[in-house]
Amino acid sequence: MAVPEDKPMTFWDHLDALRDVILRVLAVAVVGFIVAFCFKEPLFKLILAPSSPDFILYRWISAVAGWAGFDASALRDFNVDMFSTTLTAQFMIHMKMAFYLSLVVIMPYTLYLLFGFVRPALYSNERRSTTRVVVWSYILFMVGIILDYLIIFPLAFRFLGTYQVSESIPNVITLESYTNLLITLTLLMGILFELPILAWFLHKLGIIDAAFMKKYRRHAIVVILIIAAIITPTTDIFTLTIVTLPIYLLYELSIHIVKR
Repeated sequence: MAVPEDKPMTFWDHLDALRDVILRVLAVAVVGFIVAFCFKEPLFKLILAPSSPDFILYRWISAVAGWAGFDASALRDFNVDMFSTTLTAQFMIHMKMAFYLSLVVIMPYTLYLLFGFVRPALYSNERRSTTRVVVWSYILFMVGIILDYLIIFPLAFRFLGTYQVSESIPNVITLESYTNLLITLTLLMGILFELPILAWFLHKLGIIDAAFMKKYRRHAIVVILIIAAIITPTTDIFTLTIVTLPIYLLYELSIHIVKR
């Protein structure tokens, strides 16, 4: 519904504009889902890649270990069998993963439409600030997803998939548990990487400042370590460090953002 720019919009005009935004988002989401669903083989090649001994992370570790004079072949010499327990499991998982992938892909367009909806109500300086917040929120979320896919999830799967309480009990992992762990860790890392945005927002509300964050830096490190220990099922210090370090760097970045 077109409304002249010099004419104030009524409540019903705003409602019509919001309806148009929702319909556009739904239409793009459906198209994205159909495309992702049709490309089943590339989709699950991407999803199942961390379960392969030839995954890029294991090759990196082997290369670094070889350069340092260590033998890391044991890290790549593993095999985890996966199976499906119910008749509809694989089809439903296919739909679920296609749906989640489409949400990630269409997120920039969704944010663009939502920003376009609220833009007329913002002042020029608010528009610039909101644009920066939206763009950086998406960038940080995607960085968290990529870090989880390349490092955290493969290490977690490698540990949990090969962990045995007894050699007489082999590990046979369901596809559902594999995808559920992937989605959970990916979502958690994406949310954790929104820490600078959260710090900026709390600062705008007058709740925290740079001095406060510096004063309680040691407490924050303890909290970060606890969170990292919770979201990483592995018990080795290497994985814990890989998860803790980027979150701590985000905390320091948050101090810098709040200070400015």
